[in-house]
Amino acid sequence: MAISAQEISALIKQQIENFQPDFDVTETGIVTYVGDGIARAHGLENAMSGELLVFENGSYGMAQNLETNDIGIIILGDFTDIREGDSIRRTGKIMEVPVGNALIGRVVDPLGRPVDGLGEIITDSYRPIENPAPGVMERKSVSEPLQTGLKAIDALVPIGRGQRELIIGDRQTGKTSIAIDTILNQKGQDMICIYVAIGQKESTVRTQVETLHQYGAMDYTIVVTASASQPSPLLYLAPYAGVSMAEEFMYNGKHVLIVYDDLSKQAVAYRELSLLLRRPPGREAYPGDVFYLHSRLLERSAKVSDELGGGSITALPIIETQAGDISAYIATNVISITDGQIFLQNGLFNAGIRPAIDAGSSVSRVGGSAQIKAMKKVAGTLRIDLASYRELEAFTKFGSDLDAATQAKLNRGRRTVEVLKQSVHKPLPIEKQVVVLYALTHGFMDAIPVNDILRFETELYEYIETHQADIFEIIQKTQDLPDEDKLDDVITSFINQSSFK
Repeated sequence: MAISAQEISALIKQQIENFQPDFDVTETGIVTYVGDGIARAHGLENAMSGELLVFENGSYGMAQNLETNDIGIIILGDFTDIREGDSIRRTGKIMEVPVGNALIGRVVDPLGRPVDGLGEIITDSYRPIENPAPGVMERKSVSEPLQTGLKAIDALVPIGRGQRELIIGDRQTGKTSIAIDTILNQKGQDMICIYVAIGQKESTVRTQVETLHQYGAMDYTIVVTASASQPSPLLYLAPYAGVSMAEEFMYNGKHVLIVYDDLSKQAVAYRELSLLLRRPPGREAYPGDVFYLHSRLLERSAKVSDELGGGSITALPIIETQAGDISAYIATNVISITDGQIFLQNGLFNAGIRPAIDAGSSVSRVGGSAQIKAMKKVAGTLRIDLASYRELEAFTKFGSDLDAATQAKLNRGRRTVEVLKQSVHKPLPIEKQVVVLYALTHGFMDAIPVNDILRFETELYEYIETHQADIFEIIQKTQDLPDEDKLDDVITSFINQSSFK
């Protein structure tokens, strides 16, 4: 049977009409160098800065240096089986991490992959790890307190929601303990916490996670970890991944506390990356943009306006100093970006004063406006009392005779130091802090032996809870002091019926 030419052409036309092109165009390049977590590739002319790239073996990389001949790439994860000559392709996506409620209670790496063995994290929400910080008009002034549960901080260097308060000090002075205690104190405060561990031993991170589990804090906490054994690109990315997770909650009207532990290790990782990418070194071999590394991170913490939901991110960055030198390069950089610092001193720590906060060098540039009325009233003179006590204490070492006023100041100072001491992982509700500081500043403890101050404090709380529990309730509800005569009567009657009389 003969087929006519018309039938053939009709058939071909029909096929052409129904033809669906099924091909995918991706720009690919060739790896020209690989080593130390860094790769260089040729042929990706249109790659964007910060774009996610995929190697032949399935590993991910992130475009960093966009140069005329090739691009510098940081490898995210294992780079041992990537070879020169391997192909690499663009994804067209900027580096992003999973975000949302599914991450709460989990331990993840900087790419949002679970490392706690509790199975996959199922979420369809993602955010880019680099995001512009809220502008001037998108912010509100800090007005709500963030209670840390530590008397020395809530009284002397108060922190507000939306603030960036630096914790700075030598190694082994209790920096992480302050951050962990602050997270523990957020229980029931409608606050989501994110703890970013950068360059720490995996055993240390495990210990912190166990502590958070033990006190029920993992119910509202995300842990992002890039341990010391990880390649430096992951240490560099960890804080940005953490703050992207925090922004998802902030822009949904929630309050977030984020701890970066610690940013000096991130700066070292970034220095390593930059030198390997052959960027010109500056002071202490850090690249020229090491200030921008931290400023673009910390500026993303804010209290946003009501139009954007009124949420907040409060940041507690940690910096480790060498021999108490707060004038070092990275330390001064971060001090200039943050809204105050809590300075922990080795000498105080070794003398048993814990938390070892140096009241003279510590400051909060916003917290005063976020302090509750009751705390403002009782803690007003505390900083000056403590500073003058430290000054007088130096003079007493010369053994000269002291007049009665100086002696009284020294006695009050010793008791102030004792009251501000606090055991680790035992944050104190604000109402209890207010009562004990009221008793201190109004002279009720002046006759109590220094060794008995801790017992006095514990028994005072028990007495008020048993006989006048409404005092704590009034402070909680009104944020102000109850009737001062009533408070004086309660403390006096406690002293009269106790062994402290």
